[in-house]
Amino acid sequence: MMIAVKEEMAKNITGNENMEKITIRDEFIKLGQAMKLAGLIDSGVEAKEVIQGGQVQVNGETDLRRGRKLVPGDTFTYKGKTVQVTGKQ
Repeated sequence: MMIAVKEEMAKNITGNENMEKITIRDEFIKLGQAMKLAGLIDSGVEAKEVIQGGQVQVNGETDLRRGRKLVPGDTFTYKGKTVQVTGKQ
């Protein structure tokens, strides 16, 4: 079972103080699940709509796959908010 923990706003290594981080305990998290965890969307249906509508970027590039596997180090952006995936420490 995938367990993830949402962290508070944190400054990342590039100096972006608005980047939120989510920490995952497994090897990956799917994009739609990560968006829900970060509080960017409310449901899987909404995730599907915005992702397939080209409104989400993963690592700076538009990705249309809701099931895209994100691993620690990946970032995703929606409505100007960027979230970084981090691993369990």
